[in-house]
Amino acid sequence: MSHTLFISDLHLSTDHPHAIEEFQRFIALAAPQAEALYILGDLFEYWAGDDDLDDPFHARVIAALHGLARQGVRVFLMHGNRDLLMGDVLAQACGARLLPDPTLLDLYGTPTLISHGDALCIDDVEYQQFRAQVHDAKFQKNFLAQPLAERKAYIEMLRRQSTAAKQKKDAAIMDVNADAVAALLREYRYPRLIHGHTHRPDRHQHSVDGHVCERWVLSDWDRKVTALRCDAQGCRVLEF
Repeated sequence: MSHTLFISDLHLSTDHPHAIEEFQRFIALAAPQAEALYILGDLFEYWAGDDDLDDPFHARVIAALHGLARQGVRVFLMHGNRDLLMGDVLAQACGARLLPDPTLLDLYGTPTLISHGDALCIDDVEYQQFRAQVHDAKFQKNFLAQPLAERKAYIEMLRRQSTAAKQKKDAAIMDVNADAVAALLREYRYPRLIHGHTHRPDRHQHSVDGHVCERWVLSDWDRKVTALRCDAQGCRVLEF
């Protein structure tokens, strides 16, 4: 049966060599069976700019996705909070298409909204302020004008600060806000919603204006290697 796969929050980096091995195995064995693969953000632990394509580690990821696309599988990328500087140059190298967040799909007859998910975590005010700053086009242009080595050093500093800040936060504020989810579902006329970011994989049901909407939260690959498989019969989690 024709089906589509969704993954997110792989956080691929040289710090976790097992992750790239799992990714390449997934791309070689599971992904070719699908008609499309959607990566909903944080494919990389961080992405400093499309001028970093020649990094040997990045080249392995790009080659895997390009090979998948050459087999006829449609590949789609969405920005996450860690790799929001992914651009068209990277997408083209992967044989992929870069999608805006959110994007509404007609998935085998079911309207399905896909998102990274971090915009829904509105209770974390500090994070949302930071998110607004780094999504600003002028900020990104100025940042990308800096030498690659300086960009990487700055991002590494932000990663350390983020890790320390998370330890002091109530876990609940780093999850999605129910009212924000309802507002998004209402705006897009009550679709199914698929997102990542929170590292809290689950299936939820939301009742919004009398409509029951399904929400799938994708797993991060630090937890386990999984994908969400969707076809005309619905969605289910696959473990590898």
